[in-house]
Amino acid sequence: MAKVKLTAGRIAGFKCDESKAQAFLWCAEVPGLGVRATPNSSAAGYIFQSKVKGQSMRVTIGKVSMWSIPEAQAEARRLQIIIDTGNDPREVKADKAAAKVAAKTAKAAEAAAQIMQEARESVTAGEAWKAYVADRSASIVDGKPEWGEKHKAQHDYFVQAGGVKRTRGRRPNEPETTRPGVLVPLMNMRLIDLDAKAIATWLEKEAAQAPAAAALAFRHLRAFLTWCAKNDKYKSAIHANACQSDDVKKKVPTPQTKKNDSLRRAQIRPWFESVKKIGNPVTAAYLQCLLLTGARRNELAALRWQDVGFQWKSLTIRDKVEGERTIPLTPYVEYLISTLPRRNEFVFSSPAAASGRLEEPRNPHNKALAAAALPALSLHGLRRSFSSLSEWVEVPAGIVAQIMGHKPSAIAEKHYIQRELDLLHLWHVKIEAWILEQAGIEFVPVPLGLRVVVNQ
Repeated sequence: MAKVKLTAGRIAGFKCDESKAQAFLWCAEVPGLGVRATPNSSAAGYIFQSKVKGQSMRVTIGKVSMWSIPEAQAEARRLQIIIDTGNDPREVKADKAAAKVAAKTAKAAEAAAQIMQEARESVTAGEAWKAYVADRSASIVDGKPEWGEKHKAQHDYFVQAGGVKRTRGRRPNEPETTRPGVLVPLMNMRLIDLDAKAIATWLEKEAAQAPAAAALAFRHLRAFLTWCAKNDKYKSAIHANACQSDDVKKKVPTPQTKKNDSLRRAQIRPWFESVKKIGNPVTAAYLQCLLLTGARRNELAALRWQDVGFQWKSLTIRDKVEGERTIPLTPYVEYLISTLPRRNEFVFSSPAAASGRLEEPRNPHNKALAAAALPALSLHGLRRSFSSLSEWVEVPAGIVAQIMGHKPSAIAEKHYIQRELDLLHLWHVKIEAWILEQAGIEFVPVPLGLRVVVNQ
């Protein structure tokens, strides 16, 4: 093949005979560089031809109208250098194109990840809290909801907005409207800002106002953050160990039992005498039953008539720990319950309450304490009193715990001892009889019902 020095004139005058498929004008200065023309096209193009690993190779450089002769010669030399290094220019070009596409894809993925991360970081603790409560509320374990209604209500209580006018049960010096929930200050924060410092600051402030509520809310908050750490949507936006720092742990209030929040033996009689004088018989019966059963205040207030087994002398309590438990229906408690009006499904009914049951017996109880010149005593203190006074009868601790609905505290109690209701009844009657004796109440059950024979 003849080679010539490429010039603009020669290239412009180079044509392909119509009898041929293509024609080439080869450069005498740069090996492999040529101009290719076809009969049906007026646009010629530079090409480069050589051998790679013993095989002929031809690649297109570009149109002569777009490339100058020196540029085409420089590109041909570059391609030859690639071949001289043992590579195929076509593969090198493909690799570069692939790398460019990969870089573009990676950049797009990085941008998308950045957008997602910014979205995660903008999520507030309140938004994640709603998702947490919805998820746990829907969780079913062994065919039963993992969260009970009271547990869900507690979570709602901690994030309530507040500002609602109080209609009942207002304590001394308590504002007329409800205060915001303990966790509200954290709910407005971004989830990513909920670090150890923020939690410690919150704890210090809340513990000064309501230490018990702050401690309980902290445990709920810790469980919430643990859930977030396992959730793909939130795990990159939280400080998983925020509740584990020493600074936070130091500020968590230590739960403390109220001192002297139970009845002493000498206080039983004046307490009964004053409580029995309460004008509302439902409230009076409720407070006495609270002391004589050791039940939690809401457990007993929610007692329904269908839960009272007059035939088998039993009460079915909706237990906040185990779901429900059955305890004895002792004679005097049976008497108190049997005298109450059956106005609706609840034993301790209240037509004035929206729920239909007794809601707030604290004020009448406090007035009864004041009338009897007794020190302050909470409703939960009556539950404590049942446990403390039972020791006078030398009742086995496991019996008292089972009646009160406490979790077993020993392996034997948990796995081996299963007491029948009759055995609980035997001891529970002894506890009740002793308490009534101290109260000066002489009580004898009769076949047609129960009645007070002597009330001193």
